Amino acid sequence: MENTEQLRISIVQADIAWEDTQANLARFDQMLTALPPTDVVLLPEMFSTAFSSNAQALAEPTNGTTMQTVLGWANKYQCAFIGSFIAVEAGKYYNRGFLVEPNGTTHFYDKRHLFIGGEETYFTPGKEPLIVHYKGWNIALCICYDLRFPVWLRNYHLKYDLLAVIAEWPTNRQYIFDHLLIARAIENQAYVCACNRIGKDGNHLQYQGGSQVIDYRGRVLQRLTDHTEEIKTVTLEKYPLESMREKAPVWKHADAFTITD
Repeated sequence: MENTEQLRISIVQADIAWEDTQANLARFDQMLTALPPTDVVLLPEMFSTAFSSNAQALAEPTNGTTMQTVLGWANKYQCAFIGSFIAVEAGKYYNRGFLVEPNGTTHFYDKRHLFIGGEETYFTPGKEPLIVHYKGWNIALCICYDLRFPVWLRNYHLKYDLLAVIAEWPTNRQYIFDHLLIARAIENQAYVCACNRIGKDGNHLQYQGGSQVIDYRGRVLQRLTDHTEEIKTVTLEKYPLESMREKAPVWKHADAFTITD
């Protein structure tokens, strides 16, 4: 019988080659050989290209090489995969998040808040949030800059148990990243798991990582080693989360916000 009280989540923190899809897919394929038994794997934002605005050259359809590779990983390791890639659809480009289940069922989320500069110029923002019911847990997706916008991520009436944050958040804003993750966990009474990259990108931005798992009280359960490629797995517990929500039902007093555009 499936254990819905626990969810094992693995974070893959890695460097990403600049605009080189084949090299990145090969690198992650090699790293995943060390993957322990798990339920969900988090990859960084735009893990197959790095965070580039060169959408026209790098974009793929949803049945392209990147997604076919992820589908293969989900089947091979019998777990769900979460990440994002540069997608093209009907002539428009998206920073498209995904959750791929082991059986091949695929859910997509287009990044809502596009970062100032290249991303907002060349990409199209998404309009709908994504919450996936998987192994008894409700999982919401958040991509990098989305993290700054609490109304968009508001866990109104406890729609999700886990907020999965995939990012390329640079070192010069690491302090902000750390504190926003904690804030989102506390205010939404949910686990927050974040996967960030390391290394230097083609725009000369540095990334230290800071990938981490935070519980519903804002406590850091696991933080990956800065500037290090590694995989860490944490088992999340459903009962303590539900117990806290019952004992401290602050979610009942949440304001209902409406997004109009």
